[in-house]
Amino acid sequence: MSQTDIQYVTNDSGQRVAVQIGLARYRQLVEALEELEAIRTYDSAKASGEEARPFENMVREVEQGWNTDAE
Repeated sequence: MSQTDIQYVTNDSGQRVAVQIGLARYRQLVEALEELEAIRTYDSAKASGEEARPFENMVREVEQGWNTDAE
């Protein structure tokens, strides 16, 4: 990303208070952030030492919990 891809919003004193970036760059940043979040979640789960359980089982447990909450 070149410096020309960045636009600064300034206040009346000329201080930079916000940044505008292009939509393509924004999407890249969101994708990178989501990937980083997934990596951190994975690392946290591995470090917890808990036994891994299949996703389908977890969904079933959540759905059953919702059913008992409604009763």
